[in-house]
Amino acid sequence: MPSPRSVADIDWETWEPAEHATLCFVVRGGSILLIRKKRGLGAGYYNGPGGRVDPGETPLQSAIREVSEELRVTPTGVEEAGELWFHFLDGYRLFVTVFRAASCQGEPRETDEAVPRWFRTDALPYDEMWADDPHWLPLMLAGKRFRGRFVFDGKKMLSVSVVSNDTRGAI
Repeated sequence: MPSPRSVADIDWETWEPAEHATLCFVVRGGSILLIRKKRGLGAGYYNGPGGRVDPGETPLQSAIREVSEELRVTPTGVEEAGELWFHFLDGYRLFVTVFRAASCQGEPRETDEAVPRWFRTDALPYDEMWADDPHWLPLMLAGKRFRGRFVFDGKKMLSVSVVSNDTRGAI
């Protein structure tokens, strides 16, 4: 049976991810800390630091560890911001817990995994990011909780559904 090509064609109640990962975005003032990934899923794209949740680790612990490993800083004021479900046509399925940090201790440094860069929140490099990011990142930046579901064929987004769980309104 072919893989679903639309978010609406997936039974999300029974959908199981192959992996659980995290993303953590440090947002302070009108700036956000992004990384240009050097390797792995999304290499060459800007994104937040993140990676797989290790066995015995909570998503929050994973997010803090990943920021530390990728940027050599410690995020502070970390709060859960949303959830993302990714279904790829090749069968890969990824669940991501997204966190927002109010700041970080230390100065971000380039590592073998990532090159850090601060961007103004009103001038994000969406053309150098995953295609799903413009659908949910503005909600996170506005402090609204969200849930996003996506179908990808490689790096091409085929289908999207994003809702805000924020009591101040939904999209």
